[in-house]
Order: sequence, then C-alpha cells, then structure tokens
Amino acid sequence: MSLPRFLPWINGAFAPTPDRDFDTVLNPFTGQAAAEVARATAADFEAAVKAAQSAFQVMRALPRHARRDLLTRISAALETRRAELGAAVAVSCGKPISQALAEVDRAIITFSLAADEARHMGGEVVPLDVDSRAAGMDGLVERFPIGPVSAISPFNFPLNLLVHKVAPAIAVGTSLVVKPPPQCPQLAFLLGALMAECGLPRGAYNVLHLALPLAEQLAVDPRFKLLTFTGSPAVGWHLKNVAGKKKVVLELGGNAAAVVHEDAGDLDWVAGRLAAGAFAYAGQVCIKVQRLLVHQPIYQAFTEKFVAATRALPVGDPMDPATVVGPVIDSAAGDRIESWIDEAIATGAKPLLRGTRNGSLLSPTVLADVPPVAKVSCREVFGPVAVIQPYRDWSEALATVNNSEFGLQAGVFTHHVNRIWEAFRTLEVGGVIANDFPTLRVDNFPYGGVKHSGFGREGVRYAMEDMTEPRMLVLNLNK
Repeated sequence: MSLPRFLPWINGAFAPTPDRDFDTVLNPFTGQAAAEVARATAADFEAAVKAAQSAFQVMRALPRHARRDLLTRISAALETRRAELGAAVAVSCGKPISQALAEVDRAIITFSLAADEARHMGGEVVPLDVDSRAAGMDGLVERFPIGPVSAISPFNFPLNLLVHKVAPAIAVGTSLVVKPPPQCPQLAFLLGALMAECGLPRGAYNVLHLALPLAEQLAVDPRFKLLTFTGSPAVGWHLKNVAGKKKVVLELGGNAAAVVHEDAGDLDWVAGRLAAGAFAYAGQVCIKVQRLLVHQPIYQAFTEKFVAATRALPVGDPMDPATVVGPVIDSAAGDRIESWIDEAIATGAKPLLRGTRNGSLLSPTVLADVPPVAKVSCREVFGPVAVIQPYRDWSEALATVNNSEFGLQAGVFTHHVNRIWEAFRTLEVGGVIANDFPTLRVDNFPYGGVKHSGFGREGVRYAMEDMTEPRMLVLNLNK
C-alpha cells in the first residue's frame, strides 16, 4: 500500500511535485513508515511568505461576522471528522487513541472559543479630559492585526497546539506560515485542506516541512511580525535572540511539581490523578507531573498508593482504547530517558518502580531519594518518570517547587484556603492548580511560563492580543 505523501501547502493548495526530496515519517509504535513529507525549498519559503503577505490584506478586511462564521465552520468540520483526525493523531505521534480523540475535542473547542472572541474583542473609549489640554476631545482605541505570523509547533499535541496559533490568527484577521514538527507533520497538512474546504482565503495558512538552516528564517525574516514557538527551551531562546524587532511568544518546557499536604483529602483519588498526570502519553507533556512533594506525615502511605496507581496504568498499543501509556516519540528519546534514570540511580536514587523497555514502549519509573542535581529532577524529563520526596512544612514545599529553572505550572493539594493563597502568591509559575494535577489546561485560560519555561502567554484571547496592536484615535470635533 502506498504511503500518504504531503507536499508544501502554499496559497491554499499543495505545491507542484517535480524534483523534490522526501523524508519518511515513522509510526512511533510500530517503527514502520507512516507517511512521506516533501522538504520545502528556499523557493517554497519565498512563495509561502508572499502568499501570507497577500492574504494578510484579505484577512484584515474580513468583518468580524465573517471571521466568526469561518471559525464556526472549521470547528464543525473538525467535529464531523473527529474519528479520522483522532486516528491520525494516534498514528502520527503515538498518542493513545482516547487521548488523541480528547485532543481533537479540545481543538474543536479552541476554534469555537476563537469564534466567540472574534465577535467580542474590540476597543475602548479613553477619557481624555483628565488633562485640560484635551478638554472636549474624545479618545478611541482599537486593536489591529500586526501582520503575518510565523508559527512553529511541537509533536506532542500536533493538532491542538497548532490550532492555538491558527485559530487566534483567523480571529484577528491575519495570516500564517507554519512549520510543523518533523516527527509528525501530517496533522498540519490535513488541517490546511480542511480549512480550505471551509472557505479560508487562499494564502492565509501555509505549511512548510523545513530543515535547518531554512527553518530559522521563520524567526529572522522581517516580513513576519510575530513568531509563536512551542518546543524546547534551547531552540526557543535561540530563535528569540535572532528574531530581530518582531514580537516573540515562547511556550517551552517544564518540570512541574505537585504538592500533597496531609489535608489533601481522598489520597486514593489524588494518587490516581497524579499517576495519570505523570504517565499519560508516556509523560510527553510539558506540564506532566515530574516532581511529587508529599507532606511527611502521609509520605509512606501516599507513596504506596501512588506506586500502586502507577502499576495499574495500561501500557501498550496506542490504538487500544484502554492504553494510557503509549510509546515515546522515537528511539533517541527512549535512549535519553533511560540514561537519565540510570544516572539518577547511580548517584543514589532509589527505584520504587523501575520501568522496562520494549522497543519504543517504556513503562513508568518512580524514583525516591533523587539528588537535586540529577537530570530527572532538575531538567525536563519529557518521559514516563516521576520523582517523589517528603517535606516537613508548607513553606519548605513551596521553596522546593521554586528551586527550579522552570516555572510553567504547579499543582497543590490542600483544603486550607490560606495555604492555597500562599501558594498562589509565592510560586514562580505561570499557573497554580489547586486540588488537581498541574497537567490541567483549559483552552481559554492564559497559558505559559516564567523563567526558562517561556515568554508570553497562549490561550485564545491572550494570543489574539499578541497578534494585534492598539491604535489610538483622538477626536477633536469642536473646531
């Protein structure tokens, strides 16, 4: 059976085929070829940028009702093709099918949220008579799209994290050139064809499978007015450094902590919830539970419950609806994760549960007594590994959470409202989740991190603000 082939998506269509080099994309679970994707050329890049520039003029002229209706049609089309797209996510990045379908559901919601925001996001009246020089004058502020956007998306949410860049762009009336993840670029091309069927203007969305150094032009080229990047800290901060005068939004890594106090409530529920947050999709989520901090009085009992809940998680074929822990994205990721576990154990960590490896499948590992300098503790493991440690008091726990170069999200389990407020005011993170895992993200809230975890915020309305700029009109109608 022939493999699906994807060519550059430029100006609303797949580009011509002659004399192209193709990369083979592998199914992470089977290791077999899943698709072939054409490497974009410098000519493709130039064509995509010019298409985006032309489409920007069309998109910015669309009235709000037209943008809202377009986003609503796209949301409905995703819902109609939910099963097909869920299977595509599962095959392309190895995400268990139940989680892949949930990702499609979130993408549907994200487009729907953007449709609502396209109607409601507007300007404001600014009173100017606070200054006697402006007596009798009126002030109006409206937000205008800043220009074409370059977007780079990651493998772990190949649909919804892309949609978090695309839907806000459509909502404000701008265009994009997108670089999808090389490990699983298929969803970006499928989305392009779907949106074209829904009436997206030609050139408003362009997809290029780019190799270095050409990919860096998405940051360097001054014709883009915003770079929105989701991926590794090393690449993200480098791109910010070379991006020149354009705006940059970075959603990078984390090593999220969950703090479990003695008044957390139902420890069985908490343990099960944190096990899912640590190991679903093999831990390949930037807000996965990586560090567990447990109050000393309940440490032993909770640790036993957490290990038991982790053992119960089904590991295997991502197309099996029961699977929770699927494969890691590729063999290099598996090798790195195993080496980090081995390093931690060699320096004194105690394996409470030592995972095994079968090809791309790594079953969960839980480590205690981990040295703070071990990579599984202080860096982003992005795999099925969690570390657990006790703490004596709440202040110590919060200080330990903050003792990290990352600051994306944290979870705190306590029913004492003062402790929750203290965590909210003290923790150096982009979001604090009280009485649930830090892996929770709802698609309308501001999402992003501090320190090494990023720069700026995503979330539909917040991304729309980044893609626009305020413009002031002063009206002197008295002369």
